[in-house]
Amino acid sequence: MSTVEARIAELGLTLPDVVPPLATYQPAVRSGSYVHTAGQLPMVDGAIPVTGKVGAEVSPEQAKELAARCALNGLAAVKSVIGDLDKVVRVVKVVGFVASAPDFTGQPGVLNGASELLGEILGEKGVHARSAVGVAVLPLDAPVEVEFLVEVRD
Repeated sequence: MSTVEARIAELGLTLPDVVPPLATYQPAVRSGSYVHTAGQLPMVDGAIPVTGKVGAEVSPEQAKELAARCALNGLAAVKSVIGDLDKVVRVVKVVGFVASAPDFTGQPGVLNGASELLGEILGEKGVHARSAVGVAVLPLDAPVEVEFLVEVRD
């Protein structure tokens, strides 16, 4: 087990299987020393546990937990390309989309779920630049979607 996966286990988490694509794309693609993930939904065992808009049907706290799940799914996608998460040099950029009620403006707090989990798992290598974007709707009525760019070594 890699050091990163041991840390995931210490946190009481399990690295999930890669979420199968919902359309024509790959969950992650390597280009040179970077891996780009597709947008990761908060899938758990093939389903999204909570759907709807943040600030309406979904609380910001629930959405923050779902953002963390998106990050965990993203790490699984990265691993599927590089084979060993110990090859991660650093998370460079995280982009998160939050399906938001019209008056909800707490997107950064929701995305902290992904950012905090990446920091807990990867330490300094998990510190990244980030964008948090409010949107009208996401695939499968997901409340949140997260993608990231990771620098890796051979």
